[in-house]
Amino acid sequence: SWIEDGDLIYRDLAATNTTTDLSPERLHEMGIEVISRLEDEYRQLAGEVLGEPDVVSIFERLRSDPDLRFRKSSDVFVAAEAALRRAQAAVPNWFGRLPTTECVVREIPPIEAPTTTIAYYMPPAIDGSRPGTYWINTYEPETRPTYECEALAFHESVPGHHFQIALAQELDLPRFRRLAEFTAFVEGWALYTERLADEMGLYSGDLARLGMLSFDSWRACRLVVDTGIHAMGWSRDRAVGFMRDNSPLALNNIENEVDRYIAMPGQALAYMVGRLEIERLRAGAEAKLGAEFNVMGFHDALLEHGSVPLSTLSRLIDEWAEKQAT
Repeated sequence: SWIEDGDLIYRDLAATNTTTDLSPERLHEMGIEVISRLEDEYRQLAGEVLGEPDVVSIFERLRSDPDLRFRKSSDVFVAAEAALRRAQAAVPNWFGRLPTTECVVREIPPIEAPTTTIAYYMPPAIDGSRPGTYWINTYEPETRPTYECEALAFHESVPGHHFQIALAQELDLPRFRRLAEFTAFVEGWALYTERLADEMGLYSGDLARLGMLSFDSWRACRLVVDTGIHAMGWSRDRAVGFMRDNSPLALNNIENEVDRYIAMPGQALAYMVGRLEIERLRAGAEAKLGAEFNVMGFHDALLEHGSVPLSTLSRLIDEWAEKQAT
């Protein structure tokens, strides 16, 4: 927002990263709308689990309570593996086509762990010589929230990134389409599966479901803060303050996130935009098909073309729903 033609540049970056024509102003509003909806969920869920009466105290408790942190590195790894196993057992009831490539959990090596993210997914080798790998950071376990570990696992492994990316590699499509990655689709799918996991009954309890809400806050704040910085002239301090007031993320994580948005304009918009579009398409298909709607068929239709722009995905799902209705 402070450079010549910055407004036009940012609008191009927003369009490229979201694969939509949504304006920065509308993206900003979407983030605020999601944050507002989440407040009622926090009050209901955290009020029962933590006994906290309001969102401010809920966020502070989640951010600072040592009892909500792991104590041993091995516990972080065990929790990640357990979440993956539950998901693997449940997915045949929710997907018609399953990837044949295995997904495994590995600890991020000690030389990398202090300076890298909380977790990441490494796709399988295209020739099948390496499985898909969910790399989990077990360094300084006392800094890692227990309530977020399950949502993180479902996002990064099954039914999140592994399902979408490994399955794409196995499709009968040209190689470039099997390997292409549109961030709004890839990350939108993984974020969608955090809520899908709740439908599937994968969370071990209400405390783990709070991790789902925490991750929603994180991605909704991205819409507000990224557009705030690059389209509305927000300072770094204002962005940090907004995320502190509207999410339970730790302050050091918030500062790292804001610096990421400053350095990568528009990239962080893709996550929540992708999820909201997938949810919109599912709601439209459910309304059109009524009792004939099949969630397994919807998921297969969503994933059978590999990673695509959201504008293309909308057309593909509309065509699928039309076929199901005839």
